[in-house]
Amino acid sequence: MRGMATNLRLRPDAEEAVRAEANRTGRSQQDLIRAAVDQYLHLAPIEAGRTDVQALLAAGLVLPPRSVFRPAEELIDLPPGVSSLDLLDRDDRV
Repeated sequence: MRGMATNLRLRPDAEEAVRAEANRTGRSQQDLIRAAVDQYLHLAPIEAGRTDVQALLAAGLVLPPRSVFRPAEELIDLPPGVSSLDLLDRDDRV
């Protein structure tokens, strides 16, 4: 199978970012650009060691968290017969 050859002109800031990432990771600039196109087109398989969440973030399908995870400050006791799922499964939720 042969790939398509193409010329790509990047903005100077994008060119520098690709060059810096290639130097940082040891990957070729061509490999980075190919991976970015694959991810944008949702053609990229999940890379070894990468979680589903990381793949979704990289593909731009989900947004990163707005704040760092923090444990609950106060736990509540639910009445008998009520589960946390009942609290989430409500008609007033949007």
